[in-house]
Amino acid sequence: MSLKYEIIKTVGKSRRGKLYTKHGVVNTPAFMPVGTCATVKAMMPESVAATGAEILLGNTYHLMLRPGADLVEKMGGLHKFMHWDKPILTDSGGFQVMSLTGLRKLTEEGVTFSSHVDGKKFFLSPEESIKIQHKLDSNITMCMDECVKLPAPYEKVKKSVEMSMRWAKRSKDAFVDRDGYGIFGIQQGGDYEDLRAYSAEKLKEIGFDGYAIGGLAVGEGQETMFKVLDYAPQMLPADKPRYLMGVGRPDDIVGAVLRGVDMFDCVMPTRSGRTAQAFTRYGTVNIRNARHREDPRPLEEGCDCPLCRNFSRAYIHHLQKCNEILGVMLLTWHNIRYYQRLMQGLRTAIETDTLQEFAAKFYADQAKGDIEEL
Repeated sequence: MSLKYEIIKTVGKSRRGKLYTKHGVVNTPAFMPVGTCATVKAMMPESVAATGAEILLGNTYHLMLRPGADLVEKMGGLHKFMHWDKPILTDSGGFQVMSLTGLRKLTEEGVTFSSHVDGKKFFLSPEESIKIQHKLDSNITMCMDECVKLPAPYEKVKKSVEMSMRWAKRSKDAFVDRDGYGIFGIQQGGDYEDLRAYSAEKLKEIGFDGYAIGGLAVGEGQETMFKVLDYAPQMLPADKPRYLMGVGRPDDIVGAVLRGVDMFDCVMPTRSGRTAQAFTRYGTVNIRNARHREDPRPLEEGCDCPLCRNFSRAYIHHLQKCNEILGVMLLTWHNIRYYQRLMQGLRTAIETDTLQEFAAKFYADQAKGDIEEL
């Protein structure tokens, strides 16, 4: 194993750690902004780094279609291609391929699918996914799995888990081990505790640098997700990082950290930046609402992002109403910065044994909602 993970402090189930890669250190709990097509939408790489982000997620499916893994490799790898010198995690592409209902055929060997771009046929197997991620030069490679949308019948989930574990072994066998790089296994099992336990045991037998919890935030709701997270992280090795894939909302993240999760990713902060939604400590704000038209206040008092330092709600409202690109850029920057401030707050709270107080204040502030009075 070539990725070192150091746990600095634990409070209850929560952990404060450091993940060491060839391209730098990732402090956990950590949130990874999503750079689907080798870019975080509406952000310069320097701007993403300025938010406090230490690691990005790249998307194997999209990059294999455009511009192609061979071209990225020819250009010096994903770090150089997108001008990001910090760590990168790439997903396997499996989730996107499995979502192509009617456009893909699944077998034990892999998945044949039609590109959503031009209809061209592709085949993605565990070996091919690992090969592509190697060409991309991602620091953290994800094994290929099948993700079943919940709720789903037990037998369907069981069959899927068993195949995913066979794919996990093939993924690990195909991975080229080298210093500063690693591969994560993905626990599946839906909301069935025995299947989660089975998956965890199979993954531990294979042995990975880190372990992801997959198959959540796929339609099951927060209550079910937290019920699974009450036991799933503890089934995984305590000395390895735990990554909850595709999560999520700020309250999802706080709840998951309390349950022992270390790493997160989600398109929500960037996608919301393109739909006039902003995250604040008092919940979400729709800046298009008319109440912001003459509001001189910053979006969030105390936030140090460029939007909150330099501009009023009225100005951002104006930009959104006019569909100006600057509005999207500033809201995206604010949202990613909000997520990074949240992660820093969680790390500090674990270090100082104040996590319960931090979580209580977080949920209380969120419940208040955005203050409307000027």
